Amino acid sequence: MIKKKLSGVLLIDDDDTTNFLNQRLLERMQVTDNIRTFVNGKQAFDYLYNVSNTNYEHADENYFQPELIFLDISMPVMDGFEMLDLYERLNPEFREKIVLAVLTTSTHPQDTDAAKKYSAEYLTKPLTADKVSALIKKHFDTQEKKA
Repeated sequence: MIKKKLSGVLLIDDDDTTNFLNQRLLERMQVTDNIRTFVNGKQAFDYLYNVSNTNYEHADENYFQPELIFLDISMPVMDGFEMLDLYERLNPEFREKIVLAVLTTSTHPQDTDAAKKYSAEYLTKPLTADKVSALIKKHFDTQEKKA
């Protein structure tokens, strides 16, 4: 079981079924009470841009600072790597509170190397409870390390 719930998680994938299944998994694991899904990088980046600039109505619970983002690479409109390029331009204080995980079917070395460039975790689909637990253990269960 998760020790401390995360403030929020974003799921960014053009496949609605994948988003649905991943959201169900995170809910079952009680990772967070706040999950938003986006079907392309542009929607997700626009959301993150607004949150990072506190450019939203604070009473709106659809807006939150995510601590974890799962990002697909292959999407229409704006793919995962294009979104990562823009994400790198966001405020560093905002980004340092977020763990980014590329979640993809690709095992191509070019993709894995590109993910390292963005200091993103690299996970292959499907997302499983073991993968989520390992990610949380590595980044969130070590709070004393960040103190």
